[in-house]
Amino acid sequence: MIERYSRPEMTAVWDAERRIRLMLEVELAWLEVLAGPKRIPRRELDVLRGVIRGGPLAQKVKAVEETTGHDVVAMLKVVSAAVKRKAPRLDQYLHYGLTSSDVLDTALALQLRETADLLLAAWEPVLKGVRALARKHKGTWMVGRTHGIHAEPMPFGLKLAGWHAEGLRCVERLKRVKAVVSYGKLSGAVGSYAHLPPSVEAAVLRKLGLKPETVATQVVPRDRHAEFLQALALSAAALERWALEVRHMQRTEVLEAEEPFGKGQKGSSAMPHKKNPILCENLCGLSRLVRAHAGAAYENVALWHERDISHSSVERVSLPDASILVHFMLTRFKRVAEGLVVYPENMRRNLERSNGLVFSQGVLLALIDKGLGRHDAYDIVQRAAMETWRTKTPLHLTLAADPALRARLSERELAACFDLAKYGRAAGAVMRRAGTEKR
Repeated sequence: MIERYSRPEMTAVWDAERRIRLMLEVELAWLEVLAGPKRIPRRELDVLRGVIRGGPLAQKVKAVEETTGHDVVAMLKVVSAAVKRKAPRLDQYLHYGLTSSDVLDTALALQLRETADLLLAAWEPVLKGVRALARKHKGTWMVGRTHGIHAEPMPFGLKLAGWHAEGLRCVERLKRVKAVVSYGKLSGAVGSYAHLPPSVEAAVLRKLGLKPETVATQVVPRDRHAEFLQALALSAAALERWALEVRHMQRTEVLEAEEPFGKGQKGSSAMPHKKNPILCENLCGLSRLVRAHAGAAYENVALWHERDISHSSVERVSLPDASILVHFMLTRFKRVAEGLVVYPENMRRNLERSNGLVFSQGVLLALIDKGLGRHDAYDIVQRAAMETWRTKTPLHLTLAADPALRARLSERELAACFDLAKYGRAAGAVMRRAGTEKR
C-alpha cells in the first residue's frame, strides 16, 4: 500500500524483512523440535538465532531469487551460506521434511495474528470516541430520516449508539477471525505427514502459539483467509457507513455536524469558503478497495487438487493492503470522532422544518386507540399531512380543522401526539444495550 494510506506499525508487520524473519522463526522452531532425534547441537541453533536477529536479509534473498525464481529456495540458500561453516549439522537439516507452503502458511498465520492485534487495538480509541459522543448527545434532538426523507424525531445519541454497537460487533468478529487464522501446517507436500508424524508438527506449532490445521493439503485451506478478509471488509463497511452519515450531515443545507477542519487547512484551491468532508470521503473510497480484496479472497478458496499457486499473487497484494487500509481507516475515523463538530440548534431547526409531519404516526395510533380502523385513520392523517406539505400549515392545525379527527380526539389528546419526550423514552435502555451507557 502507498505510504499515504499506511501507518508504520502495520506496515512493519507486512514488511519483506519481517516476512523472512517469521519464516525463519518457523524453521528454527522446527529444528528445535528435531534437535534431539537429529543430534543438532544447541550452539548451532544459536547460530540460526543470530542470523534471524542479525542484519537485513530481504535484499540478499531478492538477489538470489532472480536466479532461483523461488523465494523460499532463495531464502534457504542465503541462510545456508550464513550458517554452513559454523553450524554444519543445522545446515544439513534446514527445511528437513518441509515443503515451502509449510513455512509460508505458518509464517502467514503469525502475520495475520499480529494484524488482528493491531486492528483490535486501533478499534479501542474509535469506540471510546463514539461512546463519548453518544453520551454527550443522548438528549440532543434531531430528525430521523428514511429514504432521505424526514421520518420521526430521535436523539442524536441513539444514532451514535448504533454506531457503537456495530463497532463492538466488528471487534468481536476480529477476535473470532484471529482464532480462525491462528493455524499452521507442517505436514509436508500434500498434508499426509509422509516423512514426520503429526506430533512433531504439534510440538512446533505450540512453540509458535498456533494450532495444527485439521486437514491440510499442501496449504492451509483458504476459507480461513477469506473469513479474515471478510471481517476486515465489514470493519471498513462500518466506518464507511458512519463516514457517509457525517458527509450527509455536513451538507450546507443540512449542517447538523461536520468533520474537524484544522487551522490552516484549505478546502479548495479555487473557493476559499469551502470546508469539504475529505476525511469521510476518503474513508468511503478506501472501503471500496477493502471490499474488492475480500472478493478476491473468495476466489482463492478453490485451488487445483492439493494446491496451485493462483492464490499466492493475490494474497501478496490483498492481505497486506487490506490490513494496512483498515488500520489507516480506523486511525482516520478516530480523528473524526474526537473532533466532530455538532450543531444541536441546526438539528432542532431541521426537525421543525416539516411543520410537525414527523409526528404523524403518533396521531395515527391515537386514532386507532380511539376505535377507528387503521385504514380510515391513515386516510385522515395522510389527508392532513398532504395539506401541510402543500401549504406549510403546521400539521396540528390541519388536523384540528378536520371534523373526522375532531370527532375522535380532543384538543388535549391531539396536543399529546406532538409531545417530543415520548420519542426518547427508550433511548436510555437502547443505549445501555449498545454499551454507551452503564447498565
